[in-house]
Amino acid sequence: MSIVADQVRCLDARIDRFSLVPLTHGPDHDAELQPVEGVAASALASPRIDELLRIVKALSSGSVSGAHLSSARIQRLLQQSGLAGEVPPAELLEAKSQYEIDVEWLLVGKATVQTYGLLMSTLLDQIIPLSDDIWYWDEVLGSYPHSLVYTVQTSPLRMWKWTREVYSESVDRFQRLYREEIFGQSSEADDSPSTQRNGSGHGPKARTKGFASLYPQLSKHWRQFYGIVRQSVAERSIADIQRKILSRVDIGRSEARYKQARLRKLREMTATGLGILLDEGLNFGGADETQSEEWKGMLERSVALMDMILQNVLHLDISVSEFEDKVFTGVEEDPELSIHIEESHPAERPAVLARRLLGLLQAELPNHRAAMGEVARQNGRPSRLVRYWLPAAALLVSSSTILRILVNRQDDIINWIRDFGATTRDFWLNWVVEPVRKIIGTIRHDANSEIAIMSRDSLKADRDSLERMVVEFAMDKPDIAVGNASITDSQILEIRSKVKEGDVTPVLKAYEKDLRRPIVGAIRGDLVRSLLIQVQKTKVDLEVAISGIDALLKSQELVFGFVGLTPGILVSIGVFQYLRTLFGSRKGLRQGRRVRRSVRVLRKIDRILSEATTSQNNVISYRDHGLLVCEVHVLRGLAHGVLPGDVEKEFIEDLDELANLKGIQVQMKALERIRWAYAEWLSRMRYVEAALGKRAGTEGGATSVDPGRLGSVPVTSTTEPRALGKATGCLVPRVVSAVRPAYVLGSLLGFAYPAGTP
Repeated sequence: MSIVADQVRCLDARIDRFSLVPLTHGPDHDAELQPVEGVAASALASPRIDELLRIVKALSSGSVSGAHLSSARIQRLLQQSGLAGEVPPAELLEAKSQYEIDVEWLLVGKATVQTYGLLMSTLLDQIIPLSDDIWYWDEVLGSYPHSLVYTVQTSPLRMWKWTREVYSESVDRFQRLYREEIFGQSSEADDSPSTQRNGSGHGPKARTKGFASLYPQLSKHWRQFYGIVRQSVAERSIADIQRKILSRVDIGRSEARYKQARLRKLREMTATGLGILLDEGLNFGGADETQSEEWKGMLERSVALMDMILQNVLHLDISVSEFEDKVFTGVEEDPELSIHIEESHPAERPAVLARRLLGLLQAELPNHRAAMGEVARQNGRPSRLVRYWLPAAALLVSSSTILRILVNRQDDIINWIRDFGATTRDFWLNWVVEPVRKIIGTIRHDANSEIAIMSRDSLKADRDSLERMVVEFAMDKPDIAVGNASITDSQILEIRSKVKEGDVTPVLKAYEKDLRRPIVGAIRGDLVRSLLIQVQKTKVDLEVAISGIDALLKSQELVFGFVGLTPGILVSIGVFQYLRTLFGSRKGLRQGRRVRRSVRVLRKIDRILSEATTSQNNVISYRDHGLLVCEVHVLRGLAHGVLPGDVEKEFIEDLDELANLKGIQVQMKALERIRWAYAEWLSRMRYVEAALGKRAGTEGGATSVDPGRLGSVPVTSTTEPRALGKATGCLVPRVVSAVRPAYVLGSLLGFAYPAGTP
């Protein structure tokens, strides 16, 4: 729900309360209750009343899905009511019942509220884009390269304008010279003797002379025109001293600075009109519900106020204070107000107001939109054609070369595309599909998926071979192995068990004995045999160590599978996210942009509050109020997509509470309450706190906002006439209520919890 919708619904409810009072609070309520009910019952049976009530229902805010009705819909309903037609005779006015007049006032009031919302929405929609254009000119003026680019972009327009001026001035001079020459020739022809003798200058000889002198005259005229063009160019070059003093870039910067100033003035005037409309339009704050004339007079003054705002808001040659004075003076001196028309019939007042509303919707509002669009177009950022003609021209000039390259490299391009597709496919199969398949096999204990450094039965075969070697050596050398001439089966079993444990003592004993006489042992072969058995023992030991590593790998096989899958998954997710951002809904990108834009809006709100001009009762000026409402309107729309639903509802309630005009100090206390109430979200937005809470640079590094900071702004006495009274509590956005969305929108970025937070 937007600010416009809140305001329209609130005012519509006030109109309903005012319109129901005459039926329930007459001067003699108990005595006249029955007659009034009888009159109402008889009036409801009238087709005219039934039609008016149907139109009233259509104009009510409860039947509107958006913030307000469209202009065409309001016009159609006003025309259907018959109030905007010709003035009826006095007899028909006298024949109207009081109930019918009250229903007509109700209808006109509903139409006024809808028109009020339409105008408010129009002004808001016109102010917001101006900030983007002003920011564009800031970018142009912010750096010399940007100014140079702007100068190059607009150089064709500047040249075309200069050429048209020279051509127009040259044509005007030539036409004046030609008329003087023709006039002089005709005077000489009339005074010549031959003309007097022949009685006419259009004889055969005159025609022959004209044909004969046709071509010389044309040549003479072309020479004259060429000389006039050269003279115009020279005079314009002399007159335009700025072009000789300043460079082309400086001229472009001067033009950008002028347009930016015009846009700033336009934004100030429109914001002032919006502030006046919000504070003074349909202000029923002091109206008594039992006094119908007060709210009816407020309707008339509000329509006159809207009329004066539309008439004067685009006068950029006057100051803001002069604009306010013209608006309020025009409202007070409006000739169509009932207080200035003494002879008008009371039953005619709704029709007068309806006709004025219809004229405002049919003529003034469309004219204002067209004029506003023209001013914004002339002073806003250049069109896309102007901004991109240079790269478009470069692309057009090089298009033949690009096309020729594409045709000549057609086979290479096709191969690149084919290789890219094959690489993508191989990456997907080898780095994503295959690792996933191996992980699934590991989970299922698939034998083919086990990690192994050596073959499965290699250790068993080598260990059995070592066992046989040692046993045979012990049987051949029992005296060395067991110290006897023979060896028993139990001793053989003992040797076998020791070999399995890695003990080859019989072989080592023989090896130690042969080392005493190595040559004899080598000749007999015992030394070589013991060495070979030890080589086999070393091989078995190595395989045992490798088997331990193999077992460790098998225990972490699932981990290694996921490690191998991770690069492929990460690359796939990155590509998917990029493609989703590029071609998808861009929800995350939009979310980030909304948060960044919210921070920019917060900065604008803080600047507006810091530089606001306040009156003696601590109420900011109309201009500052209008600017604040625009920024809050934008911020409220951004918060709708950022905050959770329940938090947003509480946020709207806090805005309603801060809207009451009870002084800036009370509003700052409410703002402090918001700081700790929304600390859960504000804790993630430290840089917003730096923008809002550290402006005063308090001692000790305090991060809280000084509640009296805004109250300490120097109070300046303003003379703007609050002719229509103070703003009503129906208005949701007010001064500091604009600051609250700054803290709430920090829910995605946030602050740390303040010390002492409840």
